[in-house]
Amino acid sequence: MTHIPLGKLIGSAIVWDNHACMPLDPRDFSQFATLERCRDAGLNVISINVASGDQTSADALAMLTAFRGWIAEHSEGYMAVLTPDDAVQAKAAGKLGICFDIEGMAVLDNRLDLIELYYELGVRWMLTAYNHANAVGGGCLDTKDCGLTPFGRSVVQEMNRVGMVVCGSHAGYRTARELIDTSSAPVIFSHSNPRAIWNSPRNIPDDLMIACARRGGVVGINGIGPFLGANDSRIETLVAHILYALDLIGEDHVGLALDYCFGEEDGLIDFMAEYPALFPPENCGATGMKMVAPWRMDEIAEALDTKGIGLVTLQKLFGGNHFRIARDVWR
Repeated sequence: MTHIPLGKLIGSAIVWDNHACMPLDPRDFSQFATLERCRDAGLNVISINVASGDQTSADALAMLTAFRGWIAEHSEGYMAVLTPDDAVQAKAAGKLGICFDIEGMAVLDNRLDLIELYYELGVRWMLTAYNHANAVGGGCLDTKDCGLTPFGRSVVQEMNRVGMVVCGSHAGYRTARELIDTSSAPVIFSHSNPRAIWNSPRNIPDDLMIACARRGGVVGINGIGPFLGANDSRIETLVAHILYALDLIGEDHVGLALDYCFGEEDGLIDFMAEYPALFPPENCGATGMKMVAPWRMDEIAEALDTKGIGLVTLQKLFGGNHFRIARDVWR
């Protein structure tokens, strides 16, 4: 089926997918060629994860070194996005701009000074706890969430100082609420869906979405099947989550962060089985994890267009709101 080109639906706006995952092996670049599909599909900026869960600073720094090196070696089609102007330049040059994110603050090794180092290396947002509690706060799969710790509050203050965006995805409810209340800058839920549409602990309730929006933040809708529905990666299901979020918190506070795992469609079952505490089958899908790929952005835009979503809203949703956060928070 032929779809309307993305540019015809959203005009000259920047297209920004705020979260994707590559294999976390600094020697493995096998999936990077797939980024060409993203660029050809009209994406201008993508945020790629460089560490998650219990990984350490050594793991994160190894990934950052490897990924930054790859970008430098392929500068004809790709560039690092360190400033909002870089995003504009990437689009103008027909390149795919890449920035980085971190899922979980074990990578800090209890050191505040690493936050600025990660920022200098291109990490532009970091979330607190990857499903389970750490030295910063609680996770969304914890039985009890004790909230943001004193160290966690210091982390938020330092992130605010250096310009790194604070993210509440994967955090427990109390921790997420305290992140919003503590931060002097807008907080994002980089890749979290409305719990009102699908009752997963990885999804977030209305009041967190509203609190995020009231402080200027953005909720990024992801394309992960078990968080959209019963391992449901249909575009119409993703669109239902987007429409709900738009209705609840408004067009200035919703974005896209599809959370696509490059090259891991076939290997996710085995990977998740190795870490059942992080990926409980009842929450993450016992038979694998279907995903919406970033090169399907045109299908998402077309489906929203048929629902009557106008140009201005589409431009904000597909990248304008992420760009605003970058402009307002990055240093």
